[in-house]
Amino acid sequence: MSKTGNSPDGQDDVDAIFDELVAELRAEGFGTQETAESPRPREREQDEPAARPSSEWRTSAVGWDEAMLSDQADDDDADEHFVPPEPPPLPRPTRAMVIIALFFAIGLVLLIAPGVIGMGPVLATPLGILALAVGLGLALLRARDDNRPPGSDPSTGAQV
Repeated sequence: MSKTGNSPDGQDDVDAIFDELVAELRAEGFGTQETAESPRPREREQDEPAARPSSEWRTSAVGWDEAMLSDQADDDDADEHFVPPEPPPLPRPTRAMVIIALFFAIGLVLLIAPGVIGMGPVLATPLGILALAVGLGLALLRARDDNRPPGSDPSTGAQV
């Protein structure tokens, strides 16, 4: 390829280089031959619209609006055979959990409405924060993992 432009910074003229590349490609025959099967895009747009690939919902008798926006009453019949198992009963609250819930309730009452108990907000705010902190601390202390088998060493890592 030859340099067609001389700029002071040594760069070639971009338009001239592009024109040279296009001329070389056309000389090699690129873009000049047309196949009989594929007309030019402009002619294809004018002759006939491009066919879209079909999917199942387009070829079915049910329209898209009916399929997507219907009540789906027909689908309920297919799910009638499944009967979910009864959920396990809720565990009975232990004495420690009742105490933790009591600390949380007292802390919230002291922070939100101290006048219900007859306290001023100056004294109730620190006591409410302290009650919430104690409740949270007790809850975190009870969250340890006691489900390890007896005699297992906790320092050995994961056990299967």
